[in-house]
Amino acid sequence: MKGFAMLKIGATGWIEKPRPAAGPFDAVVAPLALAPCTSDIHTVYSGALGDRHNLILGHEAVGKVVEVGSEVRHIKPGDRVVVPAITPDWRTLDIQHGVPHQHSEYLLSGWKFSNDKDGVFAEFFHVNDADMNLARLPDDITLEQAAMMPDMMTTGFHGAELANVQFGATVAVIGIGPVGLMAVAAAVLRGAGRVFAVGSRPHCAEIAKGYGATDIINYKNGDIVKQIIDKNGGKGTDHVIVAGGPENVLAQAVDIVKAGGTIGNINYFGEGAMLEIPRLAWGCGMAHKTINAGLCPGGRGRMERMIALVANGRVDPSKLVTHKFNGLEGVEKGLALMKDKPADVIKPLALI
Repeated sequence: MKGFAMLKIGATGWIEKPRPAAGPFDAVVAPLALAPCTSDIHTVYSGALGDRHNLILGHEAVGKVVEVGSEVRHIKPGDRVVVPAITPDWRTLDIQHGVPHQHSEYLLSGWKFSNDKDGVFAEFFHVNDADMNLARLPDDITLEQAAMMPDMMTTGFHGAELANVQFGATVAVIGIGPVGLMAVAAAVLRGAGRVFAVGSRPHCAEIAKGYGATDIINYKNGDIVKQIIDKNGGKGTDHVIVAGGPENVLAQAVDIVKAGGTIGNINYFGEGAMLEIPRLAWGCGMAHKTINAGLCPGGRGRMERMIALVANGRVDPSKLVTHKFNGLEGVEKGLALMKDKPADVIKPLALI
């Protein structure tokens, strides 16, 4: 089979590899829709995960099951499925410790695709623990909606969970790319009273307002900390969701959130050795400002909840899709868009 791969740091290309086989608990899936991600850019061009050679890229997929292992009971060949970007090993001791996506032996272990195994940008791809990781896709949900669930939607929603957004609260969402836009939608669903959305691209700002943002903060107009606090009556916000930005964005979040407030970080810091926290804004360590950061949960149960939100009209993640390509080759074009980031791109999609 062919797949689109990271050849080495800074280089991508099409390669041939053997088709994967399903182990007893696993499945092999053929893609129906694939979405390139900024994380793929960090992996290839920043070497965020270290050097990788001939590793097939991609971790956002909707597909059709073509093979299952002998112990698989819930999923069967022919099923259309949403494939979460995070596919934990569900038969490990870590699930009893409440962190199935963080293996005790190494961090981010639930993130397997294009990290420690081949990803989904191929004619076929392997999914571990199929019954626990694959969610059947209802017929009335479009591929565009479904393809935004495996990473963009679930990660954005996890940002609101990590920030513990409460009814009537003020929330700042820093970064309104696709993940940040989903964080805006999630904050609104959790009852936020006022949502400051930080970003500069007009198209993203319009979609953020459509998802419920009350204020758009453009970092090109000055310091975002000052802009938000001035608009918020001189006070910090109750919650901050960090969904994008450079290394100093976490420090900005500490500056923005009020004493006793909570920061939820879902930003992938792909470069640099250290992240700084401003001492005074953190109350010399005593301001009761909580920072929660985490890899979004994976698995079938999580995806089924995302499906329920879309199926019942709570949110439409297909608004994120700005560019569509036909065929597997579309992932190469989509990845180039994510690298160059023209003003009109939010999320590209390859329909197979």
